[in-house]
Amino acid sequence: MSVDEAGLVECCLRGDPQAVQTLVERFQADVFGLCLRILSHRQDAEDVTQEVFLRIFRSLTRWDSSRPLKPWIIGITVNRCRTWLAQRSRHPESADYLQETAASAPADDSAELVREIQDALRELRPEYRSVFLLFHEHGQPYEDIATALDRPVGTIKTWLHRARLEVLGRLRRRGMVAEVGHELS
Repeated sequence: MSVDEAGLVECCLRGDPQAVQTLVERFQADVFGLCLRILSHRQDAEDVTQEVFLRIFRSLTRWDSSRPLKPWIIGITVNRCRTWLAQRSRHPESADYLQETAASAPADDSAELVREIQDALRELRPEYRSVFLLFHEHGQPYEDIATALDRPVGTIKTWLHRARLEVLGRLRRRGMVAEVGHELS
């Protein structure tokens, strides 16, 4: 935790509009990027990002100033995404949403591989997907992910390992990577 973060939060709690804007600007890219990767839909990510910041400002008094601010914000982000996914699973997708997510033909093998990885990530359990994205795309250490998700570090490592195995398994089934011992000589 930096003194800068504690001061920023204190100013936000006093209603300083410049501090509110600074906090949003400091974390907006991380929050939106994570929402987009977890939800795989731009409009949903925009909506959830707004919800996350509303939740952050309503909850600032509960932030423990002895701890870093970013893992706390990431935790709120992941929880809001989980809630959104749970709500979406109870409601069928509209035809507009399906058209919007239709993929175009890949230009080369790397584009196809990226699409397959994205598809594999969408199939993961939400907690596995969150850990995978926080670790691999956001470069968060195990400890920060554990703090953000309020889980032990061992659980985070297990979830990350399982996520990697599931992604690799899908890539193997789809012929994107070779089985060990089956590579061409």
